[in-house]
Amino acid sequence: MKTAFLFPGQGAQTVGMGADIAEAYPEAAALFDKANDILGLDLKKVCFEGPAERLNSTTMSQPAIFVTSAALLEILQTSAATAHVKADVTAGLSMGEYTALYAAGAISFEDGLRLVRKRGEAMQAAADATQGTMVSIIGLEEDKVRQLCDEARQGELIEPVNFNCPGQIVVSGSLGACARAVELAAKYGAAKAVRLEVAGGFHTTLMASAAEALQQALVQSRITQPAAARTIANINAEYYQTAAEVISGLTHQLTGAILWQKCMERLLAEGVEEFYEIGPGRVLTGLMKRINRKTKVINVSDLASVKALVG
Repeated sequence: MKTAFLFPGQGAQTVGMGADIAEAYPEAAALFDKANDILGLDLKKVCFEGPAERLNSTTMSQPAIFVTSAALLEILQTSAATAHVKADVTAGLSMGEYTALYAAGAISFEDGLRLVRKRGEAMQAAADATQGTMVSIIGLEEDKVRQLCDEARQGELIEPVNFNCPGQIVVSGSLGACARAVELAAKYGAAKAVRLEVAGGFHTTLMASAAEALQQALVQSRITQPAAARTIANINAEYYQTAAEVISGLTHQLTGAILWQKCMERLLAEGVEEFYEIGPGRVLTGLMKRINRKTKVINVSDLASVKALVG
């Protein structure tokens, strides 16, 4: 039976995440302490105690989710009851792809953490320099979403960028075009259109400066071909074969679309039967229910879910 480890992206963070596992498992606590040393700030305190405004910032949420997910993974890999659980494939939603590459042995914890911090900082800087946002369109197929974007555009930028699951596509672009998309959504038959609480128009050309800054950091990092498992790329639903492909994929991810549904459908078609969502929240578990309701995802997000697995 093939197994996949899935890792959540930005938006999965909640104040208190990781606190219960760090208290119960020294190996989890050690990773949070290690992260504090690498970053030179008290990331652990922000994860465990907040405040929410600080944790939710682009610059803080990305390293926070990476470390919490890595700590949960550490418990799975070091506990006798689950040490036999090995991933054949790893995947991560947007920023979660860094955790997926870490789990696959392509990047170290240190490099992964530094990269997600750089990614968050670069995205925030690009967002500050541009006027953008994102809107989740519920209940429309891709062709209708593209028609909606065409009408909302009016010379500004708006594109479908997150293909998460059937009936949920996120569009991204300028503030004006996204506001028009919200107003026009009902006309195209959408169940609803929800503006997301994000800093900018992520996964579009508004993030070009961030992609450039991130690429420089990626080139300077130690990235190898995924060794422990194969990692599927958000940008094209293909497996990374080389370090150069990883650098290219993570760079293009900032200005291009995230094909999560296509990635999951490929894994299912290739016979993956066992899925673990490792990290805060249940976002990917929920998406899988919409992609294939028969597929069970084992959620590993807190002490209770860990205890259910390791005893």
